[in-house]
Amino acid sequence: MKPLAELYTLSDRVFFDAPDTDGETFAEVSGPLPPGWERERTGPWVVLRPPGVELPDQGWKVHVSATPDNAAELVGLVVRWALDNGVTVKFLSGPTLVLAHNLKYAPRPSGGKVLALYPRDHDELRRVLTGLQGEVGGRPGPRVLTDLRWEDGPLYVRYGGFRNRWCTAPDGERVLAIARPDGTLVPDERRPVFTMPDWVDPPAFLREALARRSAADPGVDWCVTEALHFSNGGGVYVAHRPDPAGSGVEEVVLKEGRPHAGLSRSGSDAVARLDHEAAILRLLDGLDGVPQLVDVFTAADHRFLAMTRIPGRTLQLWMALNHPLIGPGGTAADRARYVERALDLRDRVAGLVDRLHARGVVFGDLHPANILVDDGPDGMRVGLVDFENASSLAEERRQEMGHAGFVAPGKAGAEVDRHALAVLTLWLFLPLTSLLSLAPDKLDPLVDVARQLFDLPSDLVADIRAGARPTVTMPSPITAPRGPVDWSVALDSLNSAIAASATPWRTDRLFPGDIEAFRTGGAGFAHGAAGVLWAQVVHGSPVDPEHEDWLRTRARGPLLGGPGLGDGADGVAHVLDLLGHTGEAMDLLRRAAPEVEQAADLTWLGGLAGIGLNQLHLGARHDEPTLLAAAVRTGERVAAALDSGGPCGIDRPPGALGRARDPGTHGGLLRGWSGPCLLFLGLLDATGEDRWARAACQALGRDLDLCVTVADGTLQVDGGFRTLPYLEVGSAGIALAADALLARTDDERARAALDALSAACDSEFVAEPNLFSGRAGLLAASARLAQSVRANVDPAQVMGHLSKMEWHSLAFHGHVSFPGDGCSRLSMDMGTGNAGVLSAIGSALDPKRPFLPLLVDH
Repeated sequence: MKPLAELYTLSDRVFFDAPDTDGETFAEVSGPLPPGWERERTGPWVVLRPPGVELPDQGWKVHVSATPDNAAELVGLVVRWALDNGVTVKFLSGPTLVLAHNLKYAPRPSGGKVLALYPRDHDELRRVLTGLQGEVGGRPGPRVLTDLRWEDGPLYVRYGGFRNRWCTAPDGERVLAIARPDGTLVPDERRPVFTMPDWVDPPAFLREALARRSAADPGVDWCVTEALHFSNGGGVYVAHRPDPAGSGVEEVVLKEGRPHAGLSRSGSDAVARLDHEAAILRLLDGLDGVPQLVDVFTAADHRFLAMTRIPGRTLQLWMALNHPLIGPGGTAADRARYVERALDLRDRVAGLVDRLHARGVVFGDLHPANILVDDGPDGMRVGLVDFENASSLAEERRQEMGHAGFVAPGKAGAEVDRHALAVLTLWLFLPLTSLLSLAPDKLDPLVDVARQLFDLPSDLVADIRAGARPTVTMPSPITAPRGPVDWSVALDSLNSAIAASATPWRTDRLFPGDIEAFRTGGAGFAHGAAGVLWAQVVHGSPVDPEHEDWLRTRARGPLLGGPGLGDGADGVAHVLDLLGHTGEAMDLLRRAAPEVEQAADLTWLGGLAGIGLNQLHLGARHDEPTLLAAAVRTGERVAAALDSGGPCGIDRPPGALGRARDPGTHGGLLRGWSGPCLLFLGLLDATGEDRWARAACQALGRDLDLCVTVADGTLQVDGGFRTLPYLEVGSAGIALAADALLARTDDERARAALDALSAACDSEFVAEPNLFSGRAGLLAASARLAQSVRANVDPAQVMGHLSKMEWHSLAFHGHVSFPGDGCSRLSMDMGTGNAGVLSAIGSALDPKRPFLPLLVDH
């Protein structure tokens, strides 16, 4: 699951949704305003604007941080001051949002920000800071990481944009912008550390605060050598003392806790949880497989816990390296050996948990990411990390939250750990246990699959069923399917689930999908209404006129995602044209044209490759030579970027939604060089010019450069800590581009790589069911390649994927449905949900039907 997805799981147990749908609000959301003032709701924020005030495009803004306990008071005080002094102010609309924006895995750059004020100049900035310091100065609140603290808080300042303007970063990502003095738009940096644009000269009163910040002693007597993890609550680092003899410990893990930040859903902050973890580690002192407490100290208001480092890799990574079903499936002997190793590992974890219980401690959060496995020369050893949720055995504490599928509803004390051990046993053989968080009755079908795959003994199967079955279940519209799914007739059921989920009364989305929709808007192709309607039209399902009108209405307004095919205007325009609204489609493209001219993203999903393919398609469909000419210009821009040799956000991809940059690459059809390859092939078909064949070979070669050969001989994209076979990023999409290329010209590298790329599409186990990064995409790619005379794909590979789609299948109000990202919520969109699965299965059953638009003929 995406690191920030927790924020979108607070208000709905079935679908991802924005946390601003909660009904509780602060009084200032609807209270009386002075004459002439305007109030506007924008997502989670409420903006109050004074009459006759025109703000600059950018400047110094003031943020006010708050805790859930004092937020209502601070909102009241600050809003009243702003109304009295004629200053524009915005604030989070309710207490649930204050908690949501301060959760452990909420975006770090926005952590703590409850209010923002927008002074028009330096004089007003000083009045805001000094005036509010007298009103709220010294009140507790989390530190705002992006900003400079004023006095002792909770006021913070940062130079940035006052309205949304966009530019393209050097790596191709579309980001919020501010203007340099010459008017050039550049990224508005929102990293979790205070920075200033190099041309900004801060006023004298801020230079004093900057000097205090620079002179502050961090007070940390450790040398940090590596950052392991970041959250809103602080970082986790590898460190050592300058003089190792001072502690007797060569290397430690240093865990940071920020006060009032990184909240749990019950409201405890990172400092409280860190102190609790230290107390638990004292109880477990000397226990093998548990970190030993070295030190607890405070520096710069942050609490730090130093503990010994447990050797090994996470159980998740151990699984990825050892599970015999990752790939074609292994032999019966491979599976038997794995069963022996997996049960040995499970027994070692159970023994360690028993030793915790003997010390009077319940671990309380047992799941693969908190288990370390060391396969050293002296045999397997296991360890546990992250004791924030541990408790005293005598407390008989119930589990409030935890890893999806491992939570034990209705159980308490030691039974919480025993439940997790039973789930863990199933996970070792079939790691789809997160589905249990959506449909607890999926337990028996998953156990049946695991038993059949690994010939598990009946007593082990009985123990899993008994131990992992919850004692309490909550009413839910999601269940396991009743009986086997017949895919030849299930397409109607998939579409019925889509229809049952629709919310045409909402303006932010029509169909529930991935959290990306809240960044790019609910109309787009990959994660919004356009993709769903496309799937319905192409695969013969009826389109509700109300849903069609919803898309047309959204297309007339601002589109958040930019001009791209997958995330913006081109995808919406493509579908409007398909629905017969060609004039509206062309009008939308005209409005998006200025952003196309600024775009630097080269990909099919969000950039010029998809835009150029759509220009080619619409130009041919409507015999419009100006669109063909536009496609040629787009292709020339992509070719120039390709010739530059730069990474272009593919070789070294950008971060997204506040996440760190990806550790690997983005080679593949939707985010890689294979999208530009398809654009060049489309231009070759349209113009007959050889330059496009050469460019296509060059683009495909760039994607092949991002691949590695893995142990089973397949060719997969280097994803950093893993290799990737998928459609969005991975070898499946590159295989499709290679096959299309070889249909037009002979390329030695493409010909040599095609079989190894195609073989990577054949994996017994796939973690997710979706089109972009899951089994549906491998199914669709395999089916298309099986139709090709150039690719060596057995039709049995297609049928294998089709039959195994049932492993992930659920029922929403009785209709076949599939989970989205992380299998933690249902999704109906094209990239991660039902629409994409509908397209993949429909295309596999009838190869004349495409599973994505604008894939050139192969």
